[in-house]
Amino acid sequence: MRLDGRLRRGWLQKNKAFEAAIVADYDAQSAVGRELVLRLASLLWRLRRATIMETGLFEIQAEYLREFKKARQVEPASREVIYALFGPAESVTLDRDPSTLGLTNATKPAPSTTTKSVETAVDPNADLARCLLRLANLPNFALDRLSRYEATLWRQAGHILFALDALDRRKHKRKGAVFMSVAGNTM
Repeated sequence: MRLDGRLRRGWLQKNKAFEAAIVADYDAQSAVGRELVLRLASLLWRLRRATIMETGLFEIQAEYLREFKKARQVEPASREVIYALFGPAESVTLDRDPSTLGLTNATKPAPSTTTKSVETAVDPNADLARCLLRLANLPNFALDRLSRYEATLWRQAGHILFALDALDRRKHKRKGAVFMSVAGNTM
């Protein structure tokens, strides 16, 4: 997929602003420190993109699910015919009276028996779980590959944060040693 010019420029501008914010948070004094901070910004930016990709995968699967449900949905007119013949599911009884089943003679229209319980209930949690199951079972393993990619990025970010912390501690140690040598000379 190729990004068009405006979209690409927008992404680049956001990336540069994000990178500037990360660089401003870390006051790297050495060339190594600056490179580590730039690498950290790059990793964090890619993690943002991975999250966007994951969201996109779920949106694609949710659209497939909506289309599938729409294709399987019974037309309201068909539902009323079925209810007129067999009655709604919640009215199953041993009563043989046709009026309790919603059956009428040809001269009277059948009452509308569509209720909330009969309507297709939308459960976003179940739909999300269905999307996850579909993504996990795709033959191209897109969700698995994306998860491994994110884990790799987080591991690299952790290593860089550890290295930056070590550089910072080393910097403070040197300042302390300089302070001790200056203080020792004045005594």
